Amino acid sequence: MTKQKYIYVVLIKAKTGLGKFCRVFNQYEYTHIAVSLDRTMDDFVTFSRKFHYAPFCAGFMHEKREHYAFGSHKATKVKVYRLPVSEENYKKICTYVKRIESDEAYVFNFYGMLTMPFLHGLRIYKAHNCMSFVGKIIELSEAVEMEKPFYRYNIPETDRLLQAFPSRVFALKKKKNDSFYMQKIGFMENIKFCIRLNVQLVYRMIFKRNEYYE
Repeated sequence: MTKQKYIYVVLIKAKTGLGKFCRVFNQYEYTHIAVSLDRTMDDFVTFSRKFHYAPFCAGFMHEKREHYAFGSHKATKVKVYRLPVSEENYKKICTYVKRIESDEAYVFNFYGMLTMPFLHGLRIYKAHNCMSFVGKIIELSEAVEMEKPFYRYNIPETDRLLQAFPSRVFALKKKKNDSFYMQKIGFMENIKFCIRLNVQLVYRMIFKRNEYYE
């Protein structure tokens, strides 16, 4: 008998400055989203910053608990949905994650995140943010019927979409500090990251505007 497979969609109350701003702006508690492929809650796949002090140095990430409860924070509030998936769809999800991880052309869709309140999803060639990436995984899971394209779901809408599934709200505790993630990034280095990301996104919007690769 085949053992039931699950994926875990994790809504995070991010403690970053951007997370705090988004909570005030959106009047909604959770400001980041990721997926864990097992129940240990030790590894989370998503699109986000690679260093705490470098918001524009971002892309596909394997995040750890320490990326959410960083520095002096010992834990962070999360809401976790458990979605049942077939063996076939679980393999599809794992294959998709590995493909994205191995493709260095993927970048962080900062424009999609920035314009979500107004455009409700901006699709750019080989670019994801945490919302569109998790949306695609939910689509691949076939656990729930999605009424619009995966990249048009913001975090509150994803929360509502998954209401029928078992969920749990708790404090996710860190296990250790991550000195690599928390290393200081200088001002000029951040400017370079910002310019590079904007050039990549603008180029794709102009020259690859009719190409979409999920």
